[in-house]
Amino acid sequence: MRSVAGGLVALLAAGAVQAQSLLEVYNAARNYDATYLAARAEAESAQYAAEQAYALRRPSVGLSAGISRSETDPPVGNDRETTTRQAALQATQPLFNRANGVSIEQAERALEIARARLETAEQDLIVRVAQAYFNVLAARDTLASAQANKAAISEQLASAKRNFEVGTATITDTREAQARFDLATAQEIAAQNNLEIAQAALNQLVGRNDVDPRPLAAPVSLPSLAAGTEQDWVQRSENAPGVRQAALALQIAELETEKARAGHLPTLDLVGEVGRSSVTSNNPQQPSGHYGSTSVGVQLRLPLFAGFAVQNRVRETLALEEKSRNELDAARRQVALATRQAYSSVQSGLAQVRALEAAEASSKLALEATQLGYKVGVRVNLDVLNAQTQLFNTQSELAQARYNVLVGSLRLRQAAGVLAPDDLAPINALLAP
Repeated sequence: MRSVAGGLVALLAAGAVQAQSLLEVYNAARNYDATYLAARAEAESAQYAAEQAYALRRPSVGLSAGISRSETDPPVGNDRETTTRQAALQATQPLFNRANGVSIEQAERALEIARARLETAEQDLIVRVAQAYFNVLAARDTLASAQANKAAISEQLASAKRNFEVGTATITDTREAQARFDLATAQEIAAQNNLEIAQAALNQLVGRNDVDPRPLAAPVSLPSLAAGTEQDWVQRSENAPGVRQAALALQIAELETEKARAGHLPTLDLVGEVGRSSVTSNNPQQPSGHYGSTSVGVQLRLPLFAGFAVQNRVRETLALEEKSRNELDAARRQVALATRQAYSSVQSGLAQVRALEAAEASSKLALEATQLGYKVGVRVNLDVLNAQTQLFNTQSELAQARYNVLVGSLRLRQAAGVLAPDDLAPINALLAP
């Protein structure tokens, strides 16, 4: 007997060790989720794109080489042949090129946009992990409520059958209990299926088949997860990744206008060349030998007329600049609206949790009173069945409401653009050890 009890304790302990916290699941998903990894790769590639732009202000060096052979047929005498081999090293250092400077600034803004996109992907991953995590817990609670409801109805069905056999109840009570039992069985099957679906979604997100979320520690007490007023959260949203991306896109558009205007500006380069040539000839007018050359100079290019291409390009970029400005305004309004909606959702969710907690306590008292009334004959079997179903439904709704508040607090931070992995810590602390 002791060995059996010890085995059960060891099994439960092993199950507790295998259960993962929300932070552990997030860290696993961060190294597996393809959407997030794609965003991270894009951000890494943006760094190299910026380095390519920096090359515009660095010197460029090239090597050229060639060999040529010429023959002449003079009026008298042998053919004259000349073979020339030459090699040269050219170097160019930009001194002034406003268009290149603007391209570098645009590349730097593009790099910041890529980082903002990565931040957006990370915030999205946090919310997706939390949603999948609590979907499994909610499905478990729903299944547990369905099983408990079914067990209670089964007891009530057995009681109705016994009372009918002894003649203290009618067949109606038995049939009502049987109908409610069949319905509870169907609800249990549906709850089991929902749990399997939620578990599969969480497993796919993490890339494992043994993810076991930890439940909320009892008694459940939700802390203040959305401190501050609605306006405080809206002000935070001014620095949201979506708003930053739109603002950076506007800066790039403004720089594009400046680049277009640079089409009228001159460019200045420092150029140099070192060459070496070798001539082999039987032509007395071009003796054989080795020759070297070196040149250093400054090269100025000044565009004079390009068929009105520059003027029209400036007009085009000004229109695109106005487009980006309007998109920035739209992004700010959308983020502010999403933040207000998320804030209202969290506040209403907290109020719903408090109401359901009161409803749970009332439903328990109502069930106890109904069961007592049934025993003394002032309540019928259907009243007990209704009271039981009401209690279990209330408990299921309460559990779901708590999970909605926890995920909603993360969505609020996501909408405001301030969500970070550290925000999982307060929620993770609510889970059972």
